[in-house]
Order: sequence, then structure tokens, then C-alpha cells
Amino acid sequence: MNVRFIVLVALLTSLLAFGTDAMLPALPEIGAALGLADGNRVQLIVSSFMLGTGLGQLFFGPFSDYLGRKSAILLGLGIFVAGCVVSLMAQSFEVMLAGRVLQGLGVAGPRTASIAMVRDLYKGRDMARIMSFVMAVFILVPALAPLIGQVVMLTWGWRSIFIAFILFAMMAFLWMSLGQPETHTERRRFSVADLWQATMAVFTSRQTMGFAIVAGLNFAAFVVYLSSAEQIFREIFHVGKLFPLYFAIMALAIGAASITNAKLVGRLGMHMLITRALSALVGFSLIYAVILAIFPAAESLWLFVSWGVLSFFSVGLVFGNVNAVAMEPMGENAGIAAAIIGAVSTVLAVAIGVPLGLLYNGSTLPLVAGFAVLGVGCLIMIRITPREA
Repeated sequence: MNVRFIVLVALLTSLLAFGTDAMLPALPEIGAALGLADGNRVQLIVSSFMLGTGLGQLFFGPFSDYLGRKSAILLGLGIFVAGCVVSLMAQSFEVMLAGRVLQGLGVAGPRTASIAMVRDLYKGRDMARIMSFVMAVFILVPALAPLIGQVVMLTWGWRSIFIAFILFAMMAFLWMSLGQPETHTERRRFSVADLWQATMAVFTSRQTMGFAIVAGLNFAAFVVYLSSAEQIFREIFHVGKLFPLYFAIMALAIGAASITNAKLVGRLGMHMLITRALSALVGFSLIYAVILAIFPAAESLWLFVSWGVLSFFSVGLVFGNVNAVAMEPMGENAGIAAAIIGAVSTVLAVAIGVPLGLLYNGSTLPLVAGFAVLGVGCLIMIRITPREA
């Protein structure tokens, strides 16, 4: 087993989670420093990064197919560093958001091309085994990133978080440049006609687009949580510097779901797991929402964390399976399909998640109700989406 390769892929894919979650403890300080009057608008620092990632996949998917994985990753890391410099120097909120969108565009390169590298070198069970080890490393990043961001911020100030991002990206850049050969050696010549034909094959597949929308609705719930998590834990539950601990507890539920999914998917199948997980998510959220609506005083840290662990476990079961179902009909168009599915689901998640996150009003009810509504939307979409042979 190539341990060095596994660590490199995990490092590249984790840049997305690191670039998102490490920012969370610094959001109040950034909002204050840049003169934001509306505390909810600081959530856009998270969602703008995700928007850039979604849009960037449309470019880097075909780019890596035609010009190589290594070139896509190195270009993406360079764009990410440029975005970090813009945010590091930002004196206004608008410039900060521009830098974050640029960072997201850059992250799409290593995110898309690193998984393609695994597909270039491994197939079938070997690929599944490699990806399991990659995910084992990747799971640690969302759990630890807020703690790293908080330590960096408290020691050197919030702008130093972007310096940490730059150092992280430079390390990945050097490792990729000097230590990893190109894996996609049999590249096709670029053809606008071929690209258009592959793109239309993706958009005309009802199963692919239907489950891309399901992925987007499911991810939207996570976007709402990421956008408002820091406010919820700080303003409602007053956890102070313990925020990274509680965030980690809920993040690890998604990791546990990934491990559980590997054991269950062979026996139950992807479609059944998705449906059951979404039904559980809706049930947990409706129960919690009804409790909060009738007994607002019942809101407590441990009730919220308990709901979060159960809900994120359900969300985690959906994540991998729904993308796999969306990819089923794609065959030789898998590379472009993965880019389009990622872009559609991410942009949809941001478009829905941002307005829901801005509904935060000092209570967890908007978040919990949003989870319930989005879960129902996913189930309806699955119901009306035909499966293709």
C-alpha cells in the first residue's frame, strides 16, 4: 500500500474542510474588524468559499481530463494562495468575500483532480480500499480545524489564519511538484464538440440530475449549520472557547456514518440507505422542532448536541451514496459528470443554505426546521426521479 500517496490525497482533499472550518472561531472578530452591523452577514465568509468551490469544479473537471491531474492541482493551489492574500489584506467585507470566492475556486482544483488521481491508479475494491484510508484521515480535519483556527487566532490574530492556509497550500504544492508524477498519461485531445456532447449527456440524465439535486438539498442543510454554528454555540449556549470541542463531537458523527455506510451498503443498497437516513433525519428534526415550538425553554446544549449527532450521522449516510447513485448512468463521461454534479449540488446548497442561515434569530428553531424541510424535499425528489438502466 502506498502510504505516501494516501497521505497526499488526504492532504489535498482536506483543504476544502480546513478552509471552511478553521474560519469559524474567527467570524465574530472578522465581522467586528470589517465593520459589519448585521452579525448574520458574517456567515457569507463561509458560503462564499463554498460557492467558489462549486463553480470551480466546472472548470477543473474538464481541465484535469484534458491537461492532466498535476497541472489542475498546482493551478488550483496557486489560485487558492492568491485568494488568501486578497483576504489577508482585506480592509472591507466585500474584498474579504472576493478573496474567499477566489480561495474556493482554487480549492476546486485539488478537490476534483486528487480523487481523479486515485481513479487513474486504482480500480474496484483497491480504489474503495484506498478511499477508505483517505477518508479516515480526512475525517479528522473537520474535527480539528476549528481548534487549529482558534489557537492561531488567539496567538497571532485572525488574519494569521490566512497565513496558515498559505503555508498549508505551499506544503502541498511542493509535495505535488517534487514528489508526485502525473497519473493521467493517456489524455484526450480537447474537442468542443466532445465536451458539449458529454455535458449534454449529464444534463439529460434524469437520474443523474435528480440525485444531484438531492445531494444539493442534503448539503444545503450542512451549509446552514456551518454558517450559523459559531453564533449558535456562542450566543445561545455560551460555550466560549469550548466551541471547537462541541463542533468536533458533531463532525465526528459524519465520520462514524462513513464507516457504518461501508458495512451496510453491500447489504441494504445505496437507495434504501439514502431513504432510511433521510427519513430518520426528518423524524429527529420534526421532534426537536415541535419541542422547541411548544416549549422554548427546553432548549439546551445537550439536547442540541444530541439532535446534531443523530442528524449528522443521517446526513453522513446520504453524502457518499447519493453521489454514487447520481454517477451510475455516466460511464465514460464520469470525469465531467463528477464536476457537474459537484458544481450543481454545491451551488444549489449555497443558494438555499445562505437565506436559511440568515434566518438565525437567537434560537436553533430555524436551523432545525430547515433540516426537516430540506429532508422532506430530498425524499420527494427521490420519489419523482426515475432510475435508469
